Amino acid sequence: MARSTDSLLVARIGRPHGLRGEVTVQTHTDDPERRYVPGTVYATEAAPGTGVPRVLTLATARKHRETWLLGFEEIPDRTGAESLRGTRLLLDLDEVDDTEDDDDGWYEHDLVGLAVHDPSGAVLGEVTGLTVGSVQDLLEVRLTDGREALVPFVEAIVTEVDIEAGHVVVDAPAGLFDLDES
Repeated sequence: MARSTDSLLVARIGRPHGLRGEVTVQTHTDDPERRYVPGTVYATEAAPGTGVPRVLTLATARKHRETWLLGFEEIPDRTGAESLRGTRLLLDLDEVDDTEDDDDGWYEHDLVGLAVHDPSGAVLGEVTGLTVGSVQDLLEVRLTDGREALVPFVEAIVTEVDIEAGHVVVDAPAGLFDLDES
């Protein structure tokens, strides 16, 4: 399920909640109050054959015990909500308010194409994507020898992100890039 760099991952749908079609979501945004506004239309990304609509319109959003619960106009009941499990909710970047102060994070489209350097400045490769995880995000990197690597996107390893200069600095622990070698 490759995601276009023209979209922003907002949430991944979890299990149904109650009988009226609400679902739990794993939030992938720093500002859920701004992203979970009734009437918002999300593009969906789901496994083939699930029957999930290509778009979902948010009908309700509320917090219950620190978990966001969302309801959609197209999903009237628990059976429909069950079919949404694992679906990703995306917003078109053209519809995202760019006036936000977002100094604490980057979108995938900001990172793709950046050169990856080690702390001495040597080029290691290029960022090809971002995998959003439940525990931590991972930078997808194509190394200079053509191998693909996943780099934990944590401050201790990715020590600098300089969008204007066009690079990130990765202080990789010994063996990080050798994990996939046979």
